Amino acid sequence: MFVRRSIFVLVLVCLGCSAQSTAPPDQVIRIERQVRSYYSIPAAVKITVGPLRTSEFAGYDALTVHMDSPEKKADYDFLLSKDGKTLLRMTKLDLTKDPYAENVKKISVGDRPIRGKKDAKVVVVNYDDFQCPFCSRMHQTLFPEMLKEYGDRVEFVYKDYPLAEIHPWAMHAAVDANCLAAQNGDAYWELADYLHSNQREISAAGQTRDLQFAALDRLTTLQAQKHELDQTKLQSCIKAQNEDAIKASLREGDTLGVNATPTIFVNGQEIDGVVSAAEFRTVLDAALQQAGVPVPAQPAPGGSQPPSK
Repeated sequence: MFVRRSIFVLVLVCLGCSAQSTAPPDQVIRIERQVRSYYSIPAAVKITVGPLRTSEFAGYDALTVHMDSPEKKADYDFLLSKDGKTLLRMTKLDLTKDPYAENVKKISVGDRPIRGKKDAKVVVVNYDDFQCPFCSRMHQTLFPEMLKEYGDRVEFVYKDYPLAEIHPWAMHAAVDANCLAAQNGDAYWELADYLHSNQREISAAGQTRDLQFAALDRLTTLQAQKHELDQTKLQSCIKAQNEDAIKASLREGDTLGVNATPTIFVNGQEIDGVVSAAEFRTVLDAALQQAGVPVPAQPAPGGSQPPSK
């Protein structure tokens, strides 16, 4: 009985060995050298080659290369040919999932002010920073140019992503703009237009943040007066400077991988940084076609706009 049990345990051990085995030392060295050279990994990063394991690809074993540095630790999966001569780095994509739909699920537009067509089949979401010069350039492409061409079939939404570490008045501007948005969407957009066209005016309003904040508050108050908003409610909102909604927007952006502004999502498809009007039209047209919405006529040479379909 003891002998049979010992044989059974030995068989299990051997099966485990066949499923996961350690590569020979010389092979581990070759793998490390190739990975370090091909990916230009600094000497300070420690590379550890994990054990071989069965893969789903015939003729290849799987292994994990672990990289360890003071700043970051990460694992990367590779395939190693059975003859030990070829190492592959592959990315497996699940075609049963729509990657853009996964992004859309993470984005909450809620009661954000919109421009364009409400509940359109194509939604443009821009993670924006009012003090960001690149955001200013992109904003002036979107409005009025893209809005004029696509506004009858696309919904435009802005989410807050102020980079407060490098843009000291961006957070305050976002709070003030949201105070307007709580009462009137048009007032929000008009302030957004003004700030993106006059960033230097705010920065030059004074050498201290308090002076810059005061300039923002004055502009916000003027917008409220123009649209005859409830001033008591507005001033209370401005004074409170509640950042909760902006911080929630920042966290949402982080889940999407946003780390710079502007970052735009068109029906979940990410567009990083400033792009030309022509490039943006290409993305919008593709999204409209996929949604079964007619594409607008392109602007005629010289800037005149032909009639929409």
